[in-house]
Amino acid sequence: MATTLSGIRVLDLTRLLPGPYATMLLADFGAEVIKIEETETGDYARAMGPIVDDNSALFHSLNRNKKSATLNLKAAEGKETFLKLVETADVVIESFRPGVMDRLGLDYETLKFVNPGLVYCAVTGYGQTGPYAHYSGHDINYLSYAGILHLMGETNEKPTIPSVQIADIGGGALPAVVGILLALLEKKQTGRGQFVDISMLDGVISWLQTILPAYFVKNQTNQKEDQPLAGRNACYEVYETKDGRWLSVGALEPKFWKTFCKGIGKDSLIPLQYASIAEQHRLKAEIQAVISEKNLSEWLDVFQDKEACVAPLLTMEEVTRDPQVLARWSKPITM
Repeated sequence: MATTLSGIRVLDLTRLLPGPYATMLLADFGAEVIKIEETETGDYARAMGPIVDDNSALFHSLNRNKKSATLNLKAAEGKETFLKLVETADVVIESFRPGVMDRLGLDYETLKFVNPGLVYCAVTGYGQTGPYAHYSGHDINYLSYAGILHLMGETNEKPTIPSVQIADIGGGALPAVVGILLALLEKKQTGRGQFVDISMLDGVISWLQTILPAYFVKNQTNQKEDQPLAGRNACYEVYETKDGRWLSVGALEPKFWKTFCKGIGKDSLIPLQYASIAEQHRLKAEIQAVISEKNLSEWLDVFQDKEACVAPLLTMEEVTRDPQVLARWSKPITM
């Protein structure tokens, strides 16, 4: 068991995915996380099947290593109990819309008076300020406002909704953990806590590192076909094999592209790696025709000992049996 955060007490008022994922990481590294739920409904994630031992598998995963309590924060007794817990807490994290904790009388300014060293983290869709601050939303909405969903999928086709929650985890949970840890480091130096304002929209916009800088320079709308890491070029694409499986190719560097082209018997394509978009369409069609000639396993054999940045698209069942995954995830966390 990792104990890096041993001695840190976290009061967790969050539910569903982003906040619980953040506190899961803190708990995994030794923090004492007390999950506080509503007395009637509790965390909605409890009921999101499949159900294992009366709660969902998702709930069990997200809330491992945590303690649990229920409090009615609308009642005087519940507030009093919560304020007592705040006195000895290092962190409070919540995911209500802006203004909810104020109406409960449990906002940061109130809690700071009880515990000046408290780190208070609020994880919301759009942050505490701005015209969207009180909007409701989910992962798909934050990706939409960030312009990311517009760029996902084939050009001029319906955008593809990602199967994993990019904004919830990458734009919310992980920045929350970073913000909390940085605030705890500063507290160590100053003795003072602070308010950590996490916006999932802000967080996911920060993922646009390969897109926004180019947009600002060119001052023109980005299209999916303009993005080298979004399938613009044949060297960074997914191809279907003879048996209906898929092979991903990430041969961005010339040395990898050269190896890939030689592997599929198409040396003539080597000088065309960064040809025009029109030429890229032709290259993709030519490569697809070749990839269609063999099954996935056969192509994996071809590239087994070659550095070409080629990988199979695994199913969930295959992921759980993959030797690399097993080698990394079958070991206990050690520090």
